[in-house]
Amino acid sequence: MRSFYWRIASKRGAKKARIATAHKQLKIAFLIIRDGVRYKDLGSNYFDRRNAERTKRRLVERLEGLGLKVTLEPAA
Repeated sequence: MRSFYWRIASKRGAKKARIATAHKQLKIAFLIIRDGVRYKDLGSNYFDRRNAERTKRRLVERLEGLGLKVTLEPAA
């Protein structure tokens, strides 16, 4: 999965992505210090798991855009 930086950079540019990333890190640090908790990383596939249906639809559309026929079957 693409990192936060690359998601922002693709839409707003590299400079704004660096600022947004730094802001996000400062916000996380502030909340950890304020609440006295440990940082818990949600994982690289957090958004894929959170929006599984949207992820499936997006990936199928990308494959169909490449000219492939896609059939999805549940894993055993």
